[in-house]
Amino acid sequence: MSDHDPTVVRPVPKPRVPLGIEEVLVAVTMAVVALITFANVVVRYLTDVSFAFTEEYSIALMVILTFLGASAAVVKDRHIRITFIVDKMSPANRRRAEQFAMACVALMYGLLVVYGAWTTWDDYRFEVTSPALGLPQWIYTIWLPLLSLVVLARTVGRMIRIHKGTEPLETGHIPEGEP
Repeated sequence: MSDHDPTVVRPVPKPRVPLGIEEVLVAVTMAVVALITFANVVVRYLTDVSFAFTEEYSIALMVILTFLGASAAVVKDRHIRITFIVDKMSPANRRRAEQFAMACVALMYGLLVVYGAWTTWDDYRFEVTSPALGLPQWIYTIWLPLLSLVVLARTVGRMIRIHKGTEPLETGHIPEGEP
């Protein structure tokens, strides 16, 4: 059996800030998207009128959902990877490779924080409005830097746990000090 079998249940790390926060927010966001979509379908079926404006809300909520899922994936060590070369490395080099990968993730989300904040500021400063509802666009774009900051914080936390040796790696390596 492969070490990367997705059906194998692995223990969820215990970060300082509980992962349940993201899980609850994901559930609430999914419920809101489902309710909006359901209401749109029912109203369209019964009245031949479409709540087309709900698409704007659904898209914004799906972006939020994506970032919350990325945050949980970082904590649970379920981010996408290709491990052909890393699987052939020693445990110490695997740990270094994972640290490098987490540093790249941190850099990426750090850039999203900075550029997302600039975009949000521009939307606010120039009073950009959304295409369908005419709402201030910054209401939607503010979630990019905020949730990127959450993923960045989760990434840094994981990097610290890997550095301390308290975080098991995907390859099945048991951290030092554990049986």
